Amino acid sequence: MPNDLSPTARAIRTLEILRARPGTTAGELAVRLGVTERAARRYVGILREAGIPVESARGPHGGYRLGRGTRLPPVHFTQAEALGLVMAVLGRQSAGTDADDLVGTALDKVVRALPESVGQQAAMLREHASAAPDPYSTRPDPAVTGDLVDAVAARRRIAVTYRSEAGDEWEEEVDPWSLVVRHGRWYLLCHSHRVDAIRTYRVDRVRTVRPTGRGFDPPGGLDPVTVLEENLGLGWEFPTRVRFDAALAEVAPWIRPPMGRAEPLGEDRCVLVGSTRNPDMYAQEWLARVPFAFRVEGGAELRAAVASLGARFTAAAGPS
Repeated sequence: MPNDLSPTARAIRTLEILRARPGTTAGELAVRLGVTERAARRYVGILREAGIPVESARGPHGGYRLGRGTRLPPVHFTQAEALGLVMAVLGRQSAGTDADDLVGTALDKVVRALPESVGQQAAMLREHASAAPDPYSTRPDPAVTGDLVDAVAARRRIAVTYRSEAGDEWEEEVDPWSLVVRHGRWYLLCHSHRVDAIRTYRVDRVRTVRPTGRGFDPPGGLDPVTVLEENLGLGWEFPTRVRFDAALAEVAPWIRPPMGRAEPLGEDRCVLVGSTRNPDMYAQEWLARVPFAFRVEGGAELRAAVASLGARFTAAAGPS
């Protein structure tokens, strides 16, 4: 759930959640909204102030539910909101018109349902604007994603079948902490009981999700985005260690989280420790962009990749 939604939008989202999942607790509601429990209760209060009957019950089977006969109010868009919706969808992925494109067909339905006075510009934008496909974005299975969302909200351990990029497949039990969307890719941030460690799994590579009947408590004060980025550069096949002849404050803006973790080595040097599955990419696309002198101190594969890249550049600059 994006963190830049307005209070009104979150209150409407709260209403949708309670309609779909009667008995949702404040904690579960907070997870679904991406806010604290205190804030979740505040959105329930906003609904009650608007005259929508929201009932609450204590105990193990308690939670919030809508009063009997409650109907969701119709959704009204302003022209700016309608344009913003189309722009957001096109900006995040290439929404096509083929039958398998769920986002594109859903967007078309929304635009057609808008009043002409509001939806005319949105319809023209949908018709005449095009989005180039992002080669790095992925589109997970909506059914699998829905199962993961339910497990995160209910704090229930699950068994997932996962297929790696190399084609290896295995099943393991995980505690699903959060779903994070980063640069067009969906990740499951979880605690893996197979390796007893934090893992970040691509949702599009999750094949099946099966409940285990066991619950879990997520870490207190969890910041899913920060934890995800800290772990993206760990656990890969080839270890890396790179020393930079510059202060950490100067180097840090050039370090992407998947490259590893940067630490100071005195006032004018720092070291980057991580791992990678692709040493050539690490050298060509990441290290080559850092404008400071560096030396590969660890990782024979990365050292070889840097040497190969340097030889290519040296040959390119030499006499013909």
